[in-house]
Amino acid sequence: MNATAAAVGVARPTMKTWVLAARPKTLTAALVPVLVGTALAYGLGVGRWLPALMALVGAMFIQVGTNLTNDYYDFKKGADTEERLGPVRVTQSGLISPRTVLASAVGCFGLAVVTGIYLVVVGGWPIVAIGLASVAAGYAYTGGPFPLAYHGLGDVFVFVFFGLVAVMGTYYVQALEVGAAAWWAAIPVGALGTALLVVNNLRDASTDVKAGKRTLVVRLGTGAGKAEYVLLLVASYGAPLAMWGLGLASPWVLLALLSAPLAVPPLRLVLGAQGAALNPALGGTARLQLVFGLLFSLGLYLR
Repeated sequence: MNATAAAVGVARPTMKTWVLAARPKTLTAALVPVLVGTALAYGLGVGRWLPALMALVGAMFIQVGTNLTNDYYDFKKGADTEERLGPVRVTQSGLISPRTVLASAVGCFGLAVVTGIYLVVVGGWPIVAIGLASVAAGYAYTGGPFPLAYHGLGDVFVFVFFGLVAVMGTYYVQALEVGAAAWWAAIPVGALGTALLVVNNLRDASTDVKAGKRTLVVRLGTGAGKAEYVLLLVASYGAPLAMWGLGLASPWVLLALLSAPLAVPPLRLVLGAQGAALNPALGGTARLQLVFGLLFSLGLYLR
């Protein structure tokens, strides 16, 4: 189906369609911060499995809610059209009606709030602030009167909420405090999550310009986007070294460096390809984020 079909009505969505709408390949952005925050907590002897589990559930709901909101508003604002170079979007393609997609996004954010009730009991009012800010930012990424992604703030949103907030929030609900180690551990998580967005924005630069979506790549040019990707990788691999050097983690944290070979293929594509040819770089960066996150978590856990 095309955009017109999406506007006039569609058949009842199947489970396969809903999985497509959830964008499972992006869920590493919700999983990795919780793994890292929890591994750090257990490594320091303050880990608690139930708050960690609830933090993961809440993060997943926020991620899916953000994906659905993005799907709906990018279609409505004309950023997702038949010229789209990336994977199929359920609203634009007519697989799920716009109204249903938006209602599902609101439902996911609502479930994240419900999940957060337990975390508020555990962590107190700071969790209220963190939770409400995360939900509001997830919606405001492409929705509301000032959509962040359309004003060049998407990169900041991802780094802050899927890096700093997610890692330190996960650690906080277990330890009830946040130290220097949690701050440093959040940096590579946020950097690799932002790197995913940079690849997406580089790929979609031409269609984003037509839709008035002023991402950083659109504002500063593809050269700046490529430089940003490189700097994010440098920050990701520099953080474990800094943690070890500052005495915030054992030498085991350097396990994360073993993922470096996985950074080479997507980096080459980012530096030399454009348009749809960047789709493999998106998958490669997601794999890098997951493998780095697993190794980094193991290194933070081991003492």
